[in-house]
Amino acid sequence: MKKILLSLLTAVMLIGSSSTVMAKKDDGSQIQPDNYYPRVKIETTMGDIVVELDRRRAPITVNNFLRYVDKRAYEDTIFHRIVPGFVVQGGGYTADFNGKSNFPDIFNESGNGLTNDLHTIAMARQNDPHTANRQFFFNVNDNSSLNPGRDWGYAVFGVIVEGEDIVDAMSEVETEYSLRLNANNVPIEPIIIKKVTVLPPL
Repeated sequence: MKKILLSLLTAVMLIGSSSTVMAKKDDGSQIQPDNYYPRVKIETTMGDIVVELDRRRAPITVNNFLRYVDKRAYEDTIFHRIVPGFVVQGGGYTADFNGKSNFPDIFNESGNGLTNDLHTIAMARQNDPHTANRQFFFNVNDNSSLNPGRDWGYAVFGVIVEGEDIVDAMSEVETEYSLRLNANNVPIEPIIIKKVTVLPPL
C-alpha cells in the first residue's frame, strides 16, 4: 500500500512540475530562445516594417513583445497616436477603438543602454514606470527626453531595419481629436496592423 501511495505521490509531483515548466514557456522566452536578436515583420495598411529586437539588453521587454506576437494579439489593432516629429504609437486598440486585453505589466528596462533614437521601437506606459504591457511606439526623431534621467525613461528594445520610410510616412498622416479615446493625434484614416510574424533567424 505504501508503495502505491508513494508512486501516486511521485506521479502527481511530476505532473505538477511538468505543468510549471509548460507555464514558464509561455512568456515569450520559448520563441527562438537562442536568438538574441529576433526579427519581427509588422504588416500594416501602409506597408511592411521589419524590426530587429535586442533580447540581450532588453530580455523582459522582448519576450513580452514576442508573447503578444505569438498569440496574434497585435493583429487588427491600430496605430492610434501619431505625433509628427515625435512618435508613432499603437498596438492597444482595434479600429473601433476598443481596448485589447493585456498580459501583466512588465518591469521597465529603460536603463539597458539603448536610447530613444530615430527609428527605434520602445514600450509605451502610463506615469508609473512599470506599467508597460502591450502598447509600443516608434521614435520618429531622436527623443532624448524619453531616456532615463532622474526619473525612469521609456524602454527601447529594438530598431527598425526595414520600412523606415513607412514609419516616416505614418508620422505625417492627418490626425484629429477622438471622442472615443478622449485624445488628440488620432489618425483620421485608421492605420491597421494586419499581421505580425517572427522571421526565421538570419
